[in-house]
Amino acid sequence: MRLIEVATKEQKKEFLEFPKRHYKKDPNWICPLDAEINGIFNPQVNKKFQHGEAIRWLLVDENSKTIGRIAAFYDKHIVNHFKFPTGGCGFFECIDNQAAAETLFDAARKWLIDKGMQAMQGPINFGENYNHWGLLVEGFIPQSYSMTYNFPYYQQLFENYGFKNYFEQLSYNKDLYSGWPDRLVKFSEYIAGRPNYSFEHLKYNKLDTYVKYFVDLYNTIWAGFHDNYMPLEEDEIRTMLLEAKTILDEELLWFVFDDGKPVGFLGVWPDINQVLAKLKNGKLNLFNKLKLLYFKRRAVNRIRVFVGGVHHDYQNKGVAGALFVQLIETAKKKKHLKFLDLSWVGDYNKKMNSLYKLSGAQLDRKHITYLKLFDDNLPFERFTNEFEGKLYDYKKKKD
Repeated sequence: MRLIEVATKEQKKEFLEFPKRHYKKDPNWICPLDAEINGIFNPQVNKKFQHGEAIRWLLVDENSKTIGRIAAFYDKHIVNHFKFPTGGCGFFECIDNQAAAETLFDAARKWLIDKGMQAMQGPINFGENYNHWGLLVEGFIPQSYSMTYNFPYYQQLFENYGFKNYFEQLSYNKDLYSGWPDRLVKFSEYIAGRPNYSFEHLKYNKLDTYVKYFVDLYNTIWAGFHDNYMPLEEDEIRTMLLEAKTILDEELLWFVFDDGKPVGFLGVWPDINQVLAKLKNGKLNLFNKLKLLYFKRRAVNRIRVFVGGVHHDYQNKGVAGALFVQLIETAKKKKHLKFLDLSWVGDYNKKMNSLYKLSGAQLDRKHITYLKLFDDNLPFERFTNEFEGKLYDYKKKKD
């Protein structure tokens, strides 16, 4: 076996093509867009490169046939959010061979040690944690957009190497038209009906205003809630929303206000994996762009809740439930939509798990974010959020 650092145009292409061959006979795997994966490793696109590095490898056998791939990376703004300086590995694919997997893991570990790391999470993204994050261990069915899929044997490859369960990512599915608990609906309607509360969905003709609402809320709500938190910037969210305009429905991204002050939001996007499954090859050429637009309403019957939150001063007051009811009532008016995908929520987030279960949603998938300590004598602790009781001063950390 031989490791090859990805550097040339041909090697970058092979990094994309290997999974397409690897999963060719598995109907549950949906090919992500090549442009999306390339963007993650492009310093001109991914702002993580402003304060971090990434590297990729291919693993080939004695016949120069690709049998695996992996990426390693670190973000200087995040590494010290952990008890020990921590980087990440991700985009792992490998044949069912422990020696091959360990060759890939060793490459990532040694590179991260050289960069001063003492641990690595995996498999994760060199970016936000709602994309390409975690190892699928339960629910080997077609995943929603940007949720990872892998063969079941991957779990043993990771755990045999010494990766430990850092936290679990739980994903739920809900039929939009099945019964919603009366208690939840009535209380949410009561909250929504109070005169100080108002609700608005995203409007592209006022994009800058809603981008500011989103970023301010996100950076207030999520600071200190998880290790991988980094404050968002308005430019990156504005760019993301503009690039996704053809597939997003502005009526499915909601904000709640208290006397005109934004206090919560809920971000939902159509599950375009239902379209990408028809494109099959990850290419977004003109023909596939036309297919994407054609199937947007004809093939997509599921929406994914990918991000949301309520200001700390308004938690446990029914505001989150009111946001959900607002979303559901709007979604049900769009007759092509049938299902709500709630992915993902950490096992440490007891409040959201309780809300999802109360709604009648069914837990149908589980991913794991693993942590590998490079020194076996270091104490391992699962992430529970119990030691994150105080908000980070994210501006101070950014500096």
